[in-house]
Amino acid sequence: MFSGGPEGRAAFGARIGKGSLEHPAQSGYATSMQPIDLNVAPLHSLARRGILCFVALTSLLLGQSLPAASLERKPIDQLPHVKELPDPFLMADGSRVKSREDWARRRKELIDLILAYEYGALPPAMASVKATVTTARPTTRPADMPGATESDVLLAMGPGDRVTIHLHLFIPASPAGDSGKYPIIVRGDRDKGSVNPEIAAAVVKRGYILAEFDRTELFADQKDIRTGGINAAWPDYAGSALGAWAWGYHRVVDYLLTRPDIDPRCIAITGHSRGGKAVLLAGALDERISLVAPNDSGCGGCGCYRFQAAKSETIENIVVRFPYWFEPRFPEFIGHVDQLPFDQHSVKALVAPRALLETSALNDAWSNPEGSQQTWIAAREVFAFLSVPEQIGIASRPGKHGHNPIDWTALLDFADWRFYGKKSDRAFDTLAFPESEKRYSWGKP
Repeated sequence: MFSGGPEGRAAFGARIGKGSLEHPAQSGYATSMQPIDLNVAPLHSLARRGILCFVALTSLLLGQSLPAASLERKPIDQLPHVKELPDPFLMADGSRVKSREDWARRRKELIDLILAYEYGALPPAMASVKATVTTARPTTRPADMPGATESDVLLAMGPGDRVTIHLHLFIPASPAGDSGKYPIIVRGDRDKGSVNPEIAAAVVKRGYILAEFDRTELFADQKDIRTGGINAAWPDYAGSALGAWAWGYHRVVDYLLTRPDIDPRCIAITGHSRGGKAVLLAGALDERISLVAPNDSGCGGCGCYRFQAAKSETIENIVVRFPYWFEPRFPEFIGHVDQLPFDQHSVKALVAPRALLETSALNDAWSNPEGSQQTWIAAREVFAFLSVPEQIGIASRPGKHGHNPIDWTALLDFADWRFYGKKSDRAFDTLAFPESEKRYSWGKP
């Protein structure tokens, strides 16, 4: 049994009432960043010295956070119409962010808004999670992964240990980098099966642990099904599936931070499609996650509500078919997306100054790759304000919806660069739609 979590040692316990989002306990989601001079050395150098990923780790484990706050959830008819992508630097009091300290406060405001309107409250934080290693063995694919091992870990948590996560790990013979500890990539899409052998071998050969779990153990991916997992532990949980799945990533990170073989500065998470939406939310909220890598996440993920390219999924499409993915009142914004107080660039901006890589398939019109580019450009303003523009990357490929070896190679190249300073021939700021007009008029302070 062990303690920890992005919420520090206090339960998040956020309650969304009819008119407000309340935080009765201090939440690690709002952890303030300690001042860091990110201009003094390359980011991978800072990471090696234990500075980058993160001072926030210490403050999270100590339970330090911004003051608790409550947010009035205004009715939609009281929200202003904003046609362009809203300015993430505009504070609730009408002032504009001028410093990193201001951004820490604005980040907390954005978290409140995003949870209140789009994703809903997450389940309570855990003071402890139980971990049991059920199997540990040499890999079943020694030709592809020489010297590697595989293990299965059962995580149990919540009242009566009713919430469980079955975690499978592929562990290389030796780690990447020179710290003697392993970087790790966590994938929550095991409901679709384990990652294909080619991808698993590529990850292990780079010296990364690959950890996989099934996020639907936590919350069923079916309409009107609220049994098992989080709902068994907390029958009154009224949040969303995406919130529950993101919470699952956080609990996996809780466990990883207890392992002496894991480098806590080099934890990456990835997921595809609806799994990518969960990954973006998980990474936006949990500052212990060093690299966030959603793939083909589209509407409700890296896409854009205000800019819909031809044949892309709209808010109406998604909330009618998958209402349980979102906060129950999110459908109010059908036909009113210009009154949403944010767009997905603000969710991406919450990752800064940590690393974010979004990957997409250009023939996957439904996931709105051009809209994703628009919110990527806008989010980059925040990364640039924090003096880390290289921490946000984008990689597109021809082809259809899927999480294939090309996407994984991009992730590994980006991770090698950001964690270890290993430059790739790939540019991570190449825009697939260079003629697409920018959808905002504001800029970084």
